[in-house]
Amino acid sequence: MTDPFASLPPEWPEPLLPRIHEAQARSGRKLVALDDDPTGVQTVSDTPVLARWEVADLAAELRDPRPLCFVLTNSRSLPEAEAAALNREVAANLLAASEQTGVGTTVLSRSDSTLRGHFPAETDALAETLGGVDALLLVPAFVEGGRLTAGDIHWVRDGERNEWLPAAESEFARDASFGYRASNLREWVAERTGGRVPASKVASLGLELIRREGPDEVARVLRACADGQVVVVNAVADRDLETVALGALMAEAAGTRLLARTAASFVRILAGQEARPLLSRDDLLGPAAPAPLPGIVAVGSHVGRTGQQLAALLAAPGVVAVELSV
Repeated sequence: MTDPFASLPPEWPEPLLPRIHEAQARSGRKLVALDDDPTGVQTVSDTPVLARWEVADLAAELRDPRPLCFVLTNSRSLPEAEAAALNREVAANLLAASEQTGVGTTVLSRSDSTLRGHFPAETDALAETLGGVDALLLVPAFVEGGRLTAGDIHWVRDGERNEWLPAAESEFARDASFGYRASNLREWVAERTGGRVPASKVASLGLELIRREGPDEVARVLRACADGQVVVVNAVADRDLETVALGALMAEAAGTRLLARTAASFVRILAGQEARPLLSRDDLLGPAAPAPLPGIVAVGSHVGRTGQQLAALLAAPGVVAVELSV
């Protein structure tokens, strides 16, 4: 398999999660991730997830000392206009909750690492309701899932073919609702905005800058942004995302207003959380739980890999399939 990342400079040498955790705590701000699909929480732990967003619910979470909470909007399943309206509603309620509690917020629009979802409608709605932003970070890298960005090209690892594909060549780009043609994220922004934001106007945090110059230079680039400039974030490793996260916190501390459209990896890192292994049976049920126990697996995706996983599951002994019409 050809490795499109073989010639990159070495990662920034300093582990940055401790500094991110400290900077996040100093900021006094709460990270609020609006999740357009239930999979966004897969990288985090000990994190509240709200399925409703009344002002009282949001205010209660802002008072919680933990740095991050999720609001599950499930907006990817909605028509675009409804998704935008829902984001405006959540943002307005969040502003009211912030005023009520005195706790500031940083909003993350968590979406798909293969570029499906209501962009730019959702981020436009959030920016408008929140009173404008200086920079919109576009961070689709999902390191754990083999979705990486380098040279502004977004890559998807195809495990079956054992190769890296530009995102527009993957099956995800043929999605009936959110299909696209561009793998270069600057061009993808132009495509998704219908040319309102041309590729030439999209900024980029490249891996040369991230890995050689570090968080101070990331912060300088972000401080120079204005009027909601879209900034592509290149990342092929957690350390790249750590470098951007610390730079973003430094820029925010200097007054830059940030919004992020991001996959799951960046959410955990911006909250200063260490990665944890997958939960074990003992984690879920306790060591004294009898074995075996029944369980339920809900399958709703229609992509090829999910079909293969479902076929393998149904071939296992003791599995009963129930098909639901939705």
